[in-house]
Amino acid sequence: MNKVVITGNTLTLEEVVGVCRKYDQVELSELAKEKVLKSRKIVDDFVDNEDVVYGITTGFGKFSDVIISKEESKLLQKNLIITHAVGAGKPFATEIVRGIILLRINNLAKGYSGAKLETIETMINMLNKKVHPIVPEKGSLGASGDLAPLSHMVLPMIGLGEAEYDGEIMDGKEAMEKAGIPVIELTSKEGLALINGTQVMTSVGALAIYDAINLVKASDIAAALSFEAQNGIVTALDHKVHDVRPHKGQIDSAKILLQLLADSHMTTKQGDIRVQDAYSLRCTPQVHGASKDAINYVKEKVEIEINSVTDNPIIFPETLEGISGGNFHGQPMALSFDFLAIALAELANISERRLERLVNPALSGLPAFLVEHGGLNSGFMIVQYSAAALVSENKVLAHPASVDSIPSSANQEDHVSMGTIASRKAREILENARRVIAMEIMCACQGIDLRGNKGLGKGTAPVYEAVRKVVPMLTEDRPLYEDINRCEELIINETIIKACEEDAGKIEF
Repeated sequence: MNKVVITGNTLTLEEVVGVCRKYDQVELSELAKEKVLKSRKIVDDFVDNEDVVYGITTGFGKFSDVIISKEESKLLQKNLIITHAVGAGKPFATEIVRGIILLRINNLAKGYSGAKLETIETMINMLNKKVHPIVPEKGSLGASGDLAPLSHMVLPMIGLGEAEYDGEIMDGKEAMEKAGIPVIELTSKEGLALINGTQVMTSVGALAIYDAINLVKASDIAAALSFEAQNGIVTALDHKVHDVRPHKGQIDSAKILLQLLADSHMTTKQGDIRVQDAYSLRCTPQVHGASKDAINYVKEKVEIEINSVTDNPIIFPETLEGISGGNFHGQPMALSFDFLAIALAELANISERRLERLVNPALSGLPAFLVEHGGLNSGFMIVQYSAAALVSENKVLAHPASVDSIPSSANQEDHVSMGTIASRKAREILENARRVIAMEIMCACQGIDLRGNKGLGKGTAPVYEAVRKVVPMLTEDRPLYEDINRCEELIINETIIKACEEDAGKIEF
């Protein structure tokens, strides 16, 4: 188990994944502690001096013109949390909740929010002792940040709501007591500091982008196997073709496919058996490459966001100011996650087309639906049905959330991002795409067997062996969902990527 030191400025995507999925421990740097204490003093001074600062000595949203007294400031923060915790739908997965807490800690640790050090340390203890609030996944407009779901995150901290601890869901207060974490009383600015931001959409999206990078690698592997199962023409992968249209993702994809197919006896050259392949093979570098470029763009935006201040108002200790702005607005993430959704949907679209060519005897030259004794056996017929259903569903989900907006808070908040919806849709598309690519890998291995395995490439041979360890060749009908599950697990746990890279070298991204 690793330890992640929170500075507010240096959190990486890999560290987010480590905390979310491997339960890496978290601690606050000494410099971050100093910054937190300094900004907290500014907030206390605002309250003592009765300065008019949004959310500290005023109400929220449309109530920003209502002045709140020093005596009422604690009740104001508590009321903010309990009235904003109105989420809907099933709870977020534990890994996403851990990401939400981690990203909020990192945001507060930058020293621009005015939260108490004790409050941040409470959140760190919750991560390290595995107290996970129950956070419904729906109900955020993505500006003023993820108000509703973040409020559910806070409830157990003040002894309310529900949380999961030691594998059991219980009252938030009980979970905190069992973990030995004292509940807290929020004071001026703290409620707002905890819920005004983009940490929910960014947690969902950060894990999705990490998985998307691995899925792109699996897509290249699946395409390489399909090249071999269909005697694909590798001439179209020649670097000269791609150098004259120098999109980085396209160039990289062509290079990777050649890397995976090196020494293969299953591929062909232009004119050997046909002049050119269908687009789903020939244009793989162009399609995969475009998705890679999109995913790299989104990755860059996520890495900026996880180390950004998304609070309001922002406390500037250097100038003794509390400036009300709009950094909570999720538009940078909303557009990014819509882009991610489209990029992932396209990986699945072209994968399903390659799969269709494999099972269609008129296109593949292989037995119908990749099975001998067709008629008695249906083989992989309905695998393509399922893949087609998933990619069609992705087309609906890929409709951008970020082009929508609806006014809220009596039109004070008159443009919102819908970024959390965008991130959730991207995650769902990723899961569908992963399933489709697992199906292609399974069918390509069957096609290789039926074609007669004359020797696979440096990268594809170990992948084929990894698949055949858990999914034998189909000789007569059996329940295929189990085989698909096993192939999908090989993608999830990165088994095929590791097997491939061990023999063929690292798959760059």
